[in-house]
Amino acid sequence: MDYQNRAGANKGSGGVAGASETAVDRRERLRKLALETIDLAKDPYILRTHLGTLECRLCLTLHVNEGSYLAHTQGKKHQTNLARRAAKDNKDASLMIQAPPSAAQQVKKKVFVKIGRPGYKIIKIREPVSQRMGLLFTVSLPEIKEGERPRKRFMSAFEQRREIPNRAFQYLVLAAEPYETIAFAIPSKEMVDQEEDPESIWEHWDQDEKVYSCQFLFK
Repeated sequence: MDYQNRAGANKGSGGVAGASETAVDRRERLRKLALETIDLAKDPYILRTHLGTLECRLCLTLHVNEGSYLAHTQGKKHQTNLARRAAKDNKDASLMIQAPPSAAQQVKKKVFVKIGRPGYKIIKIREPVSQRMGLLFTVSLPEIKEGERPRKRFMSAFEQRREIPNRAFQYLVLAAEPYETIAFAIPSKEMVDQEEDPESIWEHWDQDEKVYSCQFLFK
């Protein structure tokens, strides 16, 4: 009697797993291995987004949960990027050791006594014609250093080291000796160019009143 092909036999049982099943099994084994070897609290490349997902800042990939991220850390792409980053760091360190800057090349850091943060006011505005939203900043600097002019620039969330980077925000940074440098978190949206709307995008330094103002609009 043919027991294999008899009626009611369970055909296909015990067969070789397909490619997709093998891949799922491999990812699960990698995830379990990562759980035993990686402490996510100490991982410098993990970023938890405001949407609850996880981002690998080294590979610029998004993951729906910790298991997915951990499996990614054991993959070829992440391991290759880790090796490249380590090689770059070692190269930079060796260059610093081999070629220390001469006394003439060294730039002396400014040293001055800071007197605290200046007073400021922020107003939300709406341009009446285009209806675009924007912000108006006014900063009072009565004790600013003689001849000094406030300096501003925009900084991405990944440039600063004070807070966990959040791609939803960027920073407006203002410096004026001898005040402490201040930064304002603003939405990370594209801004209108000054050439596009010079009447709405401007900055002004009132030398007599020692008041700095700047205004910009979001697209």
